[in-house]
Amino acid sequence: MTLKERYAGVIDYFGRTMPAPETELHYGSPFQLLVAVILSAQCTDKRINMVTPALFEAYPDAEAMAQATAEELFEFISSVSYPNNKAKALAAMSRKLVADFGGRVPDDADALQSLPGVGRKTANVVLSVVFGRAAMAVDTHVFRVAERIGLTTGSTSPLTTERTLTRHIPAELVGKAHHWLILHGRYTCKARKPLCEECGISSLCRYCQKNGRTIH
Repeated sequence: MTLKERYAGVIDYFGRTMPAPETELHYGSPFQLLVAVILSAQCTDKRINMVTPALFEAYPDAEAMAQATAEELFEFISSVSYPNNKAKALAAMSRKLVADFGGRVPDDADALQSLPGVGRKTANVVLSVVFGRAAMAVDTHVFRVAERIGLTTGSTSPLTTERTLTRHIPAELVGKAHHWLILHGRYTCKARKPLCEECGISSLCRYCQKNGRTIH
């Protein structure tokens, strides 16, 4: 199987079985998505969705959150991973967003990454989900699944994976592909024990082929 054939097969499968994938983070505005993605680093979306309703009720927008101290924000997010660092990042991010961007989330990668707590992955999520850009956010699921399936080979960093995926996936599908790979990694192609017997792309998967686990 050629790389082109593998990409075509994977895209065809997910296009049919998951035509409208979405982020599992709950949010009501671009700012709230930005906050949720910052909080989600090394934490589950389920946990983030448990803490953000109260956080967003108290601080619904950048202007409100910019008035909060890190200590006040910590009280709302203490159950997430690295709450001290994330509380400080949210407080600083909100203040800079108000001071530099009038409280509006920018639609530019460099501008987004100028905000405290916002790296390339977070910026790409916002660009893709909010602004519909062909931005591939590579988290641990995307990095693992792309390599395991065989969409990448010997990828050494999230940036390498991002560049490879965006080179082979049509621009209009990059945003969907981000969700396809995350959700596939979250529920089927799990890190410790991939559920190959339940996988619809096992016949396309390099891992399954190498381990004689092709089901479909």
